[in-house]
Amino acid sequence: MIHIVIADDHPLFRKGVQKILDTTHELRITGEAGDGCELMQTLSRLKNIDLLLLDISMPGASGIELIEQVHAVRPRLPVLVVSMHEEEQYALRALKSGCRGYVVKSGSPEELIGAIRTVLRGDRYISARIAQNLAEYLARDAKKEPHENLSNREYDILCRIARGETVGGIASALNVSVKTVSTYKARICQKLHCKTNVELARYAIDKKLI
Repeated sequence: MIHIVIADDHPLFRKGVQKILDTTHELRITGEAGDGCELMQTLSRLKNIDLLLLDISMPGASGIELIEQVHAVRPRLPVLVVSMHEEEQYALRALKSGCRGYVVKSGSPEELIGAIRTVLRGDRYISARIAQNLAEYLARDAKKEPHENLSNREYDILCRIARGETVGGIASALNVSVKTVSTYKARICQKLHCKTNVELARYAIDKKLI
């Protein structure tokens, strides 16, 4: 029996994945978490875990940061990201942070099962759509984009601002102070040569980050 933990803030999605895995003989969800804090508690409580299915858009710490936190306490635990984001920047940052695979939620149940089995074999898996995006991205012989110089936390905050979240809302979601978020925002504006939230949102949209 393969023991899997799923971390996603949507209970219906977690139940859906559980039903998909119930169609197999060996894959079972043995732990669930709705945010980063709950995930770390689940990992400390359960000893026998073979794979983590992780959404990178949960409340609190970004999924990229969570991958690093998970590997700090479970360095050998393979992580498969299951995300709504098809943009290559999300996949690149996740893979660089140590995840073993990246699939999009719009994929088929068969693809998810195949990705899980691929990662469990010790190989890496990337959705076909993400692979295409990455190929096009790497084929572009252009200078490095300004947003590629953002840290993972800065990139996360940029995307949140672009989606219309307020500084206070972001601070609450990330469990940090408003002053901290404002400091990050100032750094982002400096790196992207933007002055307002509108300009940041326009940049993110133009670069297809959201």
